[in-house]
Amino acid sequence: MIGTMLDRLRHARLHNAGRRGEDLAHRFLRRQNFTIVARNYRLGSGDAEADLIAWEGETLAIVEVKSRETGEYGPPERAIGEEKRRHLLRVARAYARKIDLPWERVRFDVVAVILSEPPEIKLYRSALSTSHDSARQ
Repeated sequence: MIGTMLDRLRHARLHNAGRRGEDLAHRFLRRQNFTIVARNYRLGSGDAEADLIAWEGETLAIVEVKSRETGEYGPPERAIGEEKRRHLLRVARAYARKIDLPWERVRFDVVAVILSEPPEIKLYRSALSTSHDSARQ
């Protein structure tokens, strides 16, 4: 019973850290002159999600936000695996088709957030591959 309670607290803390990181990333991107058009955008199937979708000029940025309480275990942006890359590609393809946007105007950014005081926020533009071969997987 105590283990279950500790698991719930840990999960709530992780979820809150992720939500706080997304909130900070959202505000940070707006200050960088991005126009946010979607947050937590999911495919109809529900199995793939992009944290943020935003315009920077004529480019559509599919943004993954990675948050950590500390940088003790390495930078948050390193936590993006192949499965997440595939999900982001699927979301990007679907969204680009939805708005009839050429693939060349889509890029993948990562915002890394360390939840220190004050928070450390870094934007990595074009952080993930957008090659046409990768996009067709």
